[in-house]
Amino acid sequence: MYNKACEFLKIKQSPFLILDVIEAYKVEKCLVNVKMFKVILNLCKEARIADEALLVLRKVPEFNLRPDITIYNVVIRLFCEKGDMDMANKLMKEIGLIDLYPDMITYFAMIKGFCNAGRLEDACELFQAMREQGFSPNALVYSVLLEGICMHGSTEKALEFLEEMETTGGSCSPNVITYTSVIKSFCEKGHTMEALRILDRMETCGCAPNRVTVITLIKGFCAEGHVEEAYKLIDKVAGRGVSDGDCYSALVVSLIGINRLDEAEILFRKMLASGAKPDGIACSLIIREICRKGRVLDGFCLYDEIEQMRFLSSIDSDIYSILLVGLCQQSHLVEAAKLARSMLDKRIRLKAIYVNKIIEHLKNSGDKELAIQLSRIAR
Repeated sequence: MYNKACEFLKIKQSPFLILDVIEAYKVEKCLVNVKMFKVILNLCKEARIADEALLVLRKVPEFNLRPDITIYNVVIRLFCEKGDMDMANKLMKEIGLIDLYPDMITYFAMIKGFCNAGRLEDACELFQAMREQGFSPNALVYSVLLEGICMHGSTEKALEFLEEMETTGGSCSPNVITYTSVIKSFCEKGHTMEALRILDRMETCGCAPNRVTVITLIKGFCAEGHVEEAYKLIDKVAGRGVSDGDCYSALVVSLIGINRLDEAEILFRKMLASGAKPDGIACSLIIREICRKGRVLDGFCLYDEIEQMRFLSSIDSDIYSILLVGLCQQSHLVEAAKLARSMLDKRIRLKAIYVNKIIEHLKNSGDKELAIQLSRIAR
């Protein structure tokens, strides 16, 4: 509702329209209540106009009305999202001066804002103040603060906070997203072996890793040169909520990322031989890298094998153009014609930068009709 109202009134383009409406109410001496201001502030919230929302807040007393905590929360949240934590903090302190009290929504917005702004110390102090005021942090507050600690703090602090969540238990128990955030933090700081201990810890707590958890660890192991550990990890977790295909696809991509294409290709072919389904990223990347090495015919043969196994549904459409231009340039015209017809059947558009080269090669090979059809689906 508010989204459609913002679009109709074009509030983002003309934010001062909000203040003009309030001024008109004042001039006409209309009967105004707090609910009306909440509606206007919700429009500000939808349009994400923090400064205008603050001006609306300042207009409330002019109508002999008193803003409540809901009104303050909307404005505070807008400044938090804007990244202006000084103003958000000022408004929070102002609440206490008019006999209002921050609620869980206020604390959550402020803690999240401080974390996003990298002001971790302020976030932790507010978290402690919230508890001193008698509020029990819920899972959302714990999670947003832990995410901030992982992003801007130390791994030791993240572990301490994770342990607190585990001890608190109940609805505040860490879930797979929480554990994965900590694991990601360790991996990004080059401590993947330590991150593996967190995986053991989460499984002890009855929390199974998901695809993102496993991919994060595999990527971390490969980046640090511990490829064997990545294989051991896959042996441990594959088939337990994360498919073999997802695990090995992540390893193929990571091996390519550390310039171990030969090993990645061997692994990829083993996947196909065993019936494990590679994802679109692994398929696209392995074919692209083989073509970059000048082995376009090998790339096409691998493409053909993947297609016969019906694993092509999510492959990057650009790969078709890369393969086709490579086949044409290396005069593999039979394979080029086969790929071009496959592209036509699947309505895959030819990448614009390759059009002229491909069309010219196909015409020179005598397949003018195919060249004309391909030119019609160029982009």
